[in-house]
Amino acid sequence: MKPSFAVVRSVFCLLLALAAVASAQIRRDVTAPPLLEVRGAETPIVLESARVEGEIVGGLARTSVELVFRNPNRRVLEGQLQFPLRDGQQVAGFALDIDGQLRAAVPVPKDKGRQVFEAIERRGVDPALLEKTVGNQFKLRVYPIPAQGTRRVRLELVESLAREGGEWRYELPLAFAAQARSFRLDLVSAQKPRWVGLGQQADIASQAGRYRLALHSRPLGDSLSLRVPAASAPQAYTQDREGERFFLAEVPLAGPRQPRALPKSLGLLWDSSASGRKRERASELALLDRYFRAAGEVQVSLIRLRDRAEPARAFAVKGGDWSALRRELESTVYDGATDPGGWQPQPGIEEYLLVSDGLFNYGQRRFPALLGGQRLYALNSAGAASDHDGLRALAQAHGGRLVAWQRAGELDRAAEALLNEGPQLLSVDGLGTNEVVADSPFADGGLLRIAGKLGDRPARLSLKVRDGGRVREIAVPIDADAPASALPAALWAQYSIRAMQADPELHRAAIARLGQRFGIVTAETSLIVLDDLADYVRYDIVPPDRLDEFHRLKAERSGETERSRRQSLDRVAALYAQRIEWWQRAWPKGMPPQALDAAKLRRAEEGAQGDAQRLQAYAPAPVAAAAAMPAAEASAGLERIEVTGSRIDAISADASVKEEAAQPGAGARIVLQPWQPDSPYARRLRQAGADRVYAIYLDERDSHATSTAFYLDVADVLVEKGQRDLALRVLSNLAEMDLENRHILRVLGYRLMQAEQPALAVPVFERVRGLAEEEPQSFRDLGLAYAANAQYPQAVEALYEIALRDWDGRFPGVEEIAMAELNAIVAAHPQAVDTARIDPRLLRNLPLDLRVVLSWDSDNSDMDLWVTDPNGEKCYYGHKLTYQGGRISNDFTGGYGPEEFILRDAKPGKYKVEANFYGDRQQLVTGATTLHLWLATGFGGARQSEQKVTLRLKDRSEVVMVGEFEVK
Repeated sequence: MKPSFAVVRSVFCLLLALAAVASAQIRRDVTAPPLLEVRGAETPIVLESARVEGEIVGGLARTSVELVFRNPNRRVLEGQLQFPLRDGQQVAGFALDIDGQLRAAVPVPKDKGRQVFEAIERRGVDPALLEKTVGNQFKLRVYPIPAQGTRRVRLELVESLAREGGEWRYELPLAFAAQARSFRLDLVSAQKPRWVGLGQQADIASQAGRYRLALHSRPLGDSLSLRVPAASAPQAYTQDREGERFFLAEVPLAGPRQPRALPKSLGLLWDSSASGRKRERASELALLDRYFRAAGEVQVSLIRLRDRAEPARAFAVKGGDWSALRRELESTVYDGATDPGGWQPQPGIEEYLLVSDGLFNYGQRRFPALLGGQRLYALNSAGAASDHDGLRALAQAHGGRLVAWQRAGELDRAAEALLNEGPQLLSVDGLGTNEVVADSPFADGGLLRIAGKLGDRPARLSLKVRDGGRVREIAVPIDADAPASALPAALWAQYSIRAMQADPELHRAAIARLGQRFGIVTAETSLIVLDDLADYVRYDIVPPDRLDEFHRLKAERSGETERSRRQSLDRVAALYAQRIEWWQRAWPKGMPPQALDAAKLRRAEEGAQGDAQRLQAYAPAPVAAAAAMPAAEASAGLERIEVTGSRIDAISADASVKEEAAQPGAGARIVLQPWQPDSPYARRLRQAGADRVYAIYLDERDSHATSTAFYLDVADVLVEKGQRDLALRVLSNLAEMDLENRHILRVLGYRLMQAEQPALAVPVFERVRGLAEEEPQSFRDLGLAYAANAQYPQAVEALYEIALRDWDGRFPGVEEIAMAELNAIVAAHPQAVDTARIDPRLLRNLPLDLRVVLSWDSDNSDMDLWVTDPNGEKCYYGHKLTYQGGRISNDFTGGYGPEEFILRDAKPGKYKVEANFYGDRQQLVTGATTLHLWLATGFGGARQSEQKVTLRLKDRSEVVMVGEFEVK
């Protein structure tokens, strides 16, 4: 009997304190953090103490926040929180208490960090992970928060301060500490600070040319706001790190701003995806109103961007009147994911305006290269819920700039940035410097920041600046006595990473190297804390301390990786050899044995002696060892198999199947049981006419916006009503949900495959592989998508990777299934793939009459595949081998499947296929578990045919009839 499942997964809201500290956001007002439900905690967690330490040097600041939490509950909690950082802020460090001492986090590749966190969490040990998700959003995960115990965390931030007039502005939100039982704040500044709006007297002391501000209780109000005098002359800072010397130069650059020349032909790229509903669209239109009034006469080509770009529409703006274009934009329906491609820049267009949050999450996610002389301005009103750095890099790479705002009150500033231009950095030359990079070419706030490496000191920068109608040069010395700072190296790395964000996929490896070297949380790098030194060694992560012991232990394990790879391949070869042995036997096709032989049947059902014993229990003497069947040769039963579909269109591997099926003796088919959701909205959609379904979906959407099941159901109904393009748009909304949830993305990929859209499914499964390389299903799903997209070499490579790795015990036997699929691809396309690197023990195609594969979308869930043959004998996890040779794979009780039923030579009669929801150990992302079944006849042969069906199970012990094979 299988075990019952129970789990408590909680989110601890006190980590919102970190978000409050980190996210002054783009808004200048500071509000208290919102409440967050803590599931599984009867009593709220208590913030026992909060300590803030900070240092301000010139226009740079470093802030450390240390928090101690107490969990008064009798159960262990896991903390998980997503929070944004504002532009200019950067995570500089994170630490978690281990055995009473704070242990600093270390950088790790992002996919590896998540893999290690989840693997260690399953053992109940203490990991913590801080990672970047999408845009400037971050996610922090801590486990465990001990029952009736405390947990101490520390978050460190560095930031470039904004300049207002002749002062730097430093803002520190304090609402997070409202309930702290004790509070302490210490700030140090090289210049005497003055506070703004501080509700109590603060101690400011001066010592050795530095000023210290101290508070011993939380001040009134929600924030601490300081102003520090700013220098009027260029200032440089230096830092020695790892044998290199870095510098940061701050260059005041004041100058007049004047209207820029606006285009006579404009391309307007309007992000119409579902996330567009979160933008400040009224102020976007107001900003365009100012733009067109200033432009006067302009020809506009409007392209809407969603899951696919819409055809361009032309509008003429005369005398600043853009009313027709405005009405068109106001009628926009915001729905679907965002693919920035799918359109081509047109000659004659002088400037493009991209109105978007920059969260490109669909298709190839690559912005087309503009033509020579075309410039790009990006308009972003989405605040922290956007890819600010990506949009800025994209615009600057095409000769324009990002204009960002979040409130209507900031519209004047946004219009000034869009319509006017001031001093701009054109180029930087250096004497005694190298790898110089600027934070921005625009002197926003009257300041340029430039970082690089020093070869000699003193050194000198020569800046070429366009100021109004003239170009001038500014010399910036970097003197030998430039003050030291702890920030130049990290800021140089940050500026370098930002410059690569225009095409992050192209620069993926470089971004990862910089992030890991300098401990910067990026799309490729996370920060992790582990409890045990042995785990640092096991996962090859350099710890923050005890390095000598780490290297000693690592040397002792140096040979284990290659040895493990060989052992894994040997184990897979043994599994596949069992499959070959099963396939070579001749199985009886009469009725099962009775009486005396029933004892053998019972022993086989007990499962204690494995498949080898079951083979002996049922099988007659093996046939003479046969030579391997030719790769493309079908089994004898294929010539009498016909496939008909009821809900999903059949996919034929050979056009001659129908001709073969029409011959005398053809007598097998697959019939799928129709499955429909029974929710009220689904009934309403099915009852509507085809022309009203999409409008009803939009009416229902706000009531189900966070339900993946809703989008799946709507897409199904739209397909049934003949609205295929709208169905794909609705389905693509899954790419907009929950940032980087691999479970949701898997569902999206499966549905795209079902819709015969492998070109769209491939990038989805590539993202899943990046998120979950430790799960073999990530490689299997991608390999099958590659094969469906005619990328056969990539398909074989992805599937073979499953045989090479040593997987967690939650995924038993997936290698055997993947190797069968690999061989079927090789057999069907022998000229397209090179099998030289594949172990010859695994190169054997084994054609089948019948095959069923079950997989599902939720981790830590147990689904079961049942197939009942014409003898009434059910093949399932408790009875894995039938009398006539039906064989089912290992039972998956803690993963995503797959479970596979195979039969080489099918006996005439009906084969009933069912799925059973045994149980789960996690909250399901779709509100129910989504099952994907692949039924095939002639698998691995020249006339392979298949049907696929997707359905959902919600209740444990629920059994659903999927369909049946009928063989005559």
